[in-house]
Amino acid sequence: MANLFTNNGGIMLILGILLGIVFGFVIGGILSKLKQKSIGGAAENVLEQARREAQSMKKEAKIETQDEIFTVRREFEKETKERRQEMLNLEKRVRQKEESLERKVDVLEKKENEIVNKEKGLRDAQSQVTERVRKLDELIEEEREKLQSVSGMSSEEAKQILLSRLEDQVRHDASAMIRQIEAEAKETASKKSKDIIIQAIQRYAGEVVSESTVTTVALPSDEMKGKIIGREGRNIRAIEAAMGIDVIIDDTPEAVVLSGFDPVRREIARIALERLIADGRIHPARIEEVASKVKKEMDTTIRETGEQTVFELGLHGIHPEIVKLLGRLKYRTSFGQNVLKHSQEVAYVMGIMAAELNLDIQMAKRIGLLHDIGKAVDHEVEGSHAIIGADLAKKYGENPELVLALRAHHNEEEAQTLFSVLIQAGDALSAARPGARSETLQTYIKRLEKLEEIAGSFLGVDKSFAIQAGREVRVMVIPEQVSDDEANKIARDIAVRVQDELDYPGQIKVMVVRETRAVEYAR
Repeated sequence: MANLFTNNGGIMLILGILLGIVFGFVIGGILSKLKQKSIGGAAENVLEQARREAQSMKKEAKIETQDEIFTVRREFEKETKERRQEMLNLEKRVRQKEESLERKVDVLEKKENEIVNKEKGLRDAQSQVTERVRKLDELIEEEREKLQSVSGMSSEEAKQILLSRLEDQVRHDASAMIRQIEAEAKETASKKSKDIIIQAIQRYAGEVVSESTVTTVALPSDEMKGKIIGREGRNIRAIEAAMGIDVIIDDTPEAVVLSGFDPVRREIARIALERLIADGRIHPARIEEVASKVKKEMDTTIRETGEQTVFELGLHGIHPEIVKLLGRLKYRTSFGQNVLKHSQEVAYVMGIMAAELNLDIQMAKRIGLLHDIGKAVDHEVEGSHAIIGADLAKKYGENPELVLALRAHHNEEEAQTLFSVLIQAGDALSAARPGARSETLQTYIKRLEKLEEIAGSFLGVDKSFAIQAGREVRVMVIPEQVSDDEANKIARDIAVRVQDELDYPGQIKVMVVRETRAVEYAR
């Protein structure tokens, strides 16, 4: 029983489990169907909503498309209208140009007809002229033959006579014209140049005392000569070796002469010797010590002198080496005139003349100050001081116009600028003023002889005389050989040769005198 009950209980349990499983399947199937039915309804709702939205978007797109088509059509019609108007305007302009061209063609045709008619008239006139020229040639030939038969000369002979007469007449007219032009030019130039030079002279006041190089050292007594010579001449040899000059001790009482080619060395020797004499201790060691000290002081003095000169003239930017060379010019003389003083005078005078001519005053002063800078080293470098100075100025970066003026201030090169002419005038003014320079008698006589020789070398000159200390030369010509016009030409030629061949201060007047005297006696 118990077993039976146990077995029935197990079966019931199994049946219960199977029924539960079957029931679960049935319920799950029912739930699944219900779920599928719910999902299908939602999907239909979504599709319906999508259809409605699609139809709405389609209507909106259609409306937008119609708007765009309307806008494009309106713009197209507007652009087409504008293009049509442009075509109409262009067509109008083309029509106007065609009408203008037609009018021009008509005018050209009329002118062409006129030209054709004129050419025809010219051909007819040319034929008539040709015929007349032929007849004239025949008449001229006949007249020539008649003249040759009457005069007994050929045409070539008559031509030569005519040319000879014409040549004399032309030469006479040319001489007269030259004389007139020169007179007018001289009158104008002389007046203007005199005004400028007079103003420059009046506005500049400088010393007029001629300087000479001092080479003599005064001694307190003749006993000092023995100290200077020293035992067996050792002191004088030491002085000459240390200072580079020659010491000349002669019979001149209480004086010693210093001789040297370099003016700076000579000045150093003078100062050193004066100090040795004042000190009284004269021996080789002391001589070398004093000479060395004076040389250093002289270098400083030279530099300061150059700087002071540049400062007084208001110039700037001059190279230090040029400034030193300017200081050396203080100890350089030319015909007894101190070269540094002369350069300062020329700078002032050039500045005044440049102001009158509306030129660069600073440039004019600079040229005037540096025009003789070559004299500071002309004893060391070969060549004329003008060329040496120009090369120095170029080397130290001066203006090319200044270099040209320096080269031309003694006519070694042709003057190319107004400054080249001004420097010649300023140099002559400073050198030729009374008392500025001294000149030896021998040089003066040679200049006068050369002046008379140049004047007497011309054809037709009878006598020549240099007068007024060589400032004027008077030339007497033979009146039978020289006409009045030729006398003017001789005066000009003499002046040119004097300029080319002589060196002289200031200017020289050339006067040609032609005199004819008729003498008869009444008996």
